[in-house]
Amino acid sequence: MSDADRLKEALDREVDSLKRIRDELKLKLHLAAADARDEWDKLEDKWSRVEGELNRMGDHAKPQIEEIGKAARGLLDEIKSGYGRVRDQLKG
Repeated sequence: MSDADRLKEALDREVDSLKRIRDELKLKLHLAAADARDEWDKLEDKWSRVEGELNRMGDHAKPQIEEIGKAARGLLDEIKSGYGRVRDQLKG
């Protein structure tokens, strides 16, 4: 298995995990305060960008995949942190 394949698998696993968190939070958002909704809207924009980056991975050569993977990893980290903030706001 190539490094690019391992990177794609790792990103796919993280995306699956974040999808579950995203779905859970989405259900709770209807009760959330306005600031949590604002945070959610920002995260949804980033989510769309991640999905676009991952879709582009299949269309490029290995060096480009690694670059796209790094960009996607940064967005995933931002989204993960943001989901934590939304979750904390929903608990409070």
